Amino acid sequence: MVSDAPFVRGMRADDLDAVLAIQLACYGAGFVEDGALIARRLAAAPHTGWVAEHEGGVRAYLAGYPSVVGKLTPLHGEFEVAEQPDSLYLHDLAVHPDASGLGLGPLLVRHAWAHAAQAGWRHSTLVSVQSSVGFWLRQGYAATQPAGTGQQARLATYPGESVYMIRRLG
Repeated sequence: MVSDAPFVRGMRADDLDAVLAIQLACYGAGFVEDGALIARRLAAAPHTGWVAEHEGGVRAYLAGYPSVVGKLTPLHGEFEVAEQPDSLYLHDLAVHPDASGLGLGPLLVRHAWAHAAQAGWRHSTLVSVQSSVGFWLRQGYAATQPAGTGQQARLATYPGESVYMIRRLG
C-alpha cells in the first residue's frame, strides 16, 4: 500500500529522470539544466540533494551543496563544494505543478536546514529566480548583495530578476 503522506529522502542517480521531468515542468527554457550537469552536481555533493515522494513518485526536489556565505553558483555552473563550509547553498528547488499545494517545497527546505544545522553550518544561501522572492521571504531569508564583482557577475548569469538571499540557521 502506498502512503498518502509525503516524505523526504536523499536524491539518488536513479532519480535523475524524475528530476529532469520536474525541472522541465517548472522552468523557463533559460533555466533548464541538463542531466549530465545534475549528475555531476549530485556526485560532488551527494548528501545535500533530496527528493520528496508522494503517492509513489518523486514530486519535488532540492539540490544544494556545502558552501561559504557570499559565494554563489552561476546558472549552469558546477557545484564548488567548500572545504570549510559555513552555509548550505540551495541551488535548485522545484515542485511539479501537479503537486502544488502539498507543502513539498517547505518540507524539503526544513529538511535541508536540519541537515545543515547537524553539520554545524550557520547559514543557508540561495539565488531567488522566477519571482520566487516571496516564497523565500516566508521561509525567513533576506535579500542581500553578493560581495565583489566576481560574485555579482555570477548572479548576472540568471535571466530576469534574480536576488541573492541568506538565512541564519539555529
